Amino acid sequence: MGYFFTSESVSEGHPDKIADQISDAILDELLKRDPESKVAVETLVTTGLVVLSGEVRTEAYVDVQEVARRVIRRIGYTDPRYMFEANSCGTISSIHEQSPDIFQGVQRDEGEQGAGDQGMMFGYATSETSETGDYMPLPVVLAHMFMQELAKLRREEKEMLYLRPDAKSQVTIEYDDTDQPRRVDTIVISTQHDEIEEKSDEEALKQIKYDVQNILIPRVKKRLPDTLSGLFRDDYTLHVNPTGKFVIGGPHGDTGVTGRKIIVDTYGGKGAHGGGAFSGKDSSKVDRSAAYASRHIAKNMVAAGIADEVLVQVAYAIGIAEPVGVYVHTYGKANVKLDDGAIAQKIKELFDLRPRAIVERFGLKYPIFERTAAHGHMGRDHETDEVTLYDGNGDTVGKNKTVDFFAWEKLDYVEELKKAFGL
Repeated sequence: MGYFFTSESVSEGHPDKIADQISDAILDELLKRDPESKVAVETLVTTGLVVLSGEVRTEAYVDVQEVARRVIRRIGYTDPRYMFEANSCGTISSIHEQSPDIFQGVQRDEGEQGAGDQGMMFGYATSETSETGDYMPLPVVLAHMFMQELAKLRREEKEMLYLRPDAKSQVTIEYDDTDQPRRVDTIVISTQHDEIEEKSDEEALKQIKYDVQNILIPRVKKRLPDTLSGLFRDDYTLHVNPTGKFVIGGPHGDTGVTGRKIIVDTYGGKGAHGGGAFSGKDSSKVDRSAAYASRHIAKNMVAAGIADEVLVQVAYAIGIAEPVGVYVHTYGKANVKLDDGAIAQKIKELFDLRPRAIVERFGLKYPIFERTAAHGHMGRDHETDEVTLYDGNGDTVGKNKTVDFFAWEKLDYVEELKKAFGL
């Protein structure tokens, strides 16, 4: 018998995602000036106010209040009617120095850098979106696409001119009894909007629903191969702004805090999540770096054909470099004649999972993190781009350097895995 599975996403203007982006922007600015910065920054946003807190150890100086305003401005909170606006909102910083007890565990000899905390991290991949190169669950892929396209529409200012920054999406997919997507069952889009002049609330809602159906959904379908766009049949259910009016939104409608959208950040509820948030944390925190490494392993395993679905867990003890455990689960979908324990042992031999090795493999001391803080950390396109690195703590501009963004999405271990597993 088939089943239904649902995932959600939120826009870059959602309060929790604003907080994530500010935290990661502060991390990036510190790394531009001091790549050895140890950072754990939390942000809270509410009506007219940003509160910054956390622990930092660095040789750099950054105007964190100005960084917060820059992010808020980029997202689109530039209108006083939103009751949260880049130039006028208050900003309070209570960031202090990282504990020396933690620092001594992570600042060790090259290669022996210990994990910044204990914990378990998960990576997941599935072949159901292999055609798009995502290797991600289809519901969360579609949910992210709706938010990405809605943001583009808002910035293009050609259609749906009433859009405001806050939005959420949710997608339910019907699967058959072999775990293959059968059809899109339900789409939920909630988008903040202006008061639409000369229209009643009921007429405004009809207009928004019409635009979602005839502008937004076709844009998402256009991004998909025929096999996946064909899952949008005429019988799907569409809910748009189910409560009716959505004018009050953003931090004025709901307080936002860093780290509250960890399922949106990863696999939409498929697989597993270790419980640690990502944003605002430098790569010595294995909550972040080892989650990226686990995803990299899982994606390359599925792309190599070792299994059609893979969950990888890595666990650490604070201050210890080597992981205390590596676990692999293939859901009975392995394409090799090895049990999951034997597969895990091979993975442990193939991949160096010490924190320092992970940092070097993915270039995690560069300022690459603000881009991860909206629309998911996993399933994104690997890309290279230039970043500006600064000399010292002053205003002296250093050099531009080309770095990898989303390097954990590279399929660079496929051939090595095939060889190791005899494929």
